[in-house]
Amino acid sequence: MSKDKYKITNWGSYNKSLENRGRINVWISADLLSEWRVFYKEDTVKLKGGQLFYSAAAILFCLTIKYVYKLPYRGGRGFVSSLFELMKLALPVPSYSQVCKRGKLLGFESLVSSNKKIVDITLDSTGLKVYGEGEWKVRKHGAGKHRTWMKLHLAVDVVTQEIVGLELTGNNVDDAQCVSPILTSVAQTGRAINSFRGDGAYDKKKVLQQLYEKGIKQIIPPQNNAVASKKKHPFLGQRDTAIDRIKEIGRKKWKIEAGYHKRSLSETGMFRFKTIHGGNLCSRTKENQVTEAKIKCRVLNLFIKQAKPNSYKVA
Repeated sequence: MSKDKYKITNWGSYNKSLENRGRINVWISADLLSEWRVFYKEDTVKLKGGQLFYSAAAILFCLTIKYVYKLPYRGGRGFVSSLFELMKLALPVPSYSQVCKRGKLLGFESLVSSNKKIVDITLDSTGLKVYGEGEWKVRKHGAGKHRTWMKLHLAVDVVTQEIVGLELTGNNVDDAQCVSPILTSVAQTGRAINSFRGDGAYDKKKVLQQLYEKGIKQIIPPQNNAVASKKKHPFLGQRDTAIDRIKEIGRKKWKIEAGYHKRSLSETGMFRFKTIHGGNLCSRTKENQVTEAKIKCRVLNLFIKQAKPNSYKVA
């Protein structure tokens, strides 16, 4: 079997968006300079200890520059300092220790900036290495004792291909356990989920019940030896219908009929993540790792919002 070939129809705009990914003005918004510092009013009740000097937008900007250009904390501070000098901006730059500490508590209202209210998501997971030997050493001499991985669960909108939700867990966490927090995080942004696509790892009763209670269409292939439920639970109704339909037309035709193949867009999202940002996590603490993953996903959403390739299969 040969690999399918695709031809891009919007190469001009897509090529321009690839150039814009390296432009520094993409990351500086018009209101960033006015929101750089935190200004307290006279009647503000101040907490004990030192007060915040830099706003959350300033910390987010420094971390975004760090991860986009793959810089260490000290190198990121030097990059931002030299950038402000060239722009002739008399703005102070937070130290690398401030950026690291503030990054643990950095909140995110949403990963996407679009106002789309209804989404069709597909969910899958991949591994990100925290520390350990490289692949050459493992192949040559075998894996050592200290190899740590984190599991990144990505929820991708099948229409816009934006990442609308994520969950970062240990590598011992089952994929089905992350469905509930991801559904909650997407709902908190004001978006309603129309359908859910996932592979056989999400063919669990606890997942199907959550989707049924929220009124979400289930596009999950049942196992090869699956049979219709005898007790006829309401949340298993769509699964039983899929089992009967697969017996009639076959699994391959059912996937085409149900639109299951759009699930591969989650794998495309993971491929984009690792191609642009790499397969490693720079941070060591769980809080910083979550912030790092969210910032990298926000960057990917900004990239694909500028332009994405439109292609068709070559016969």
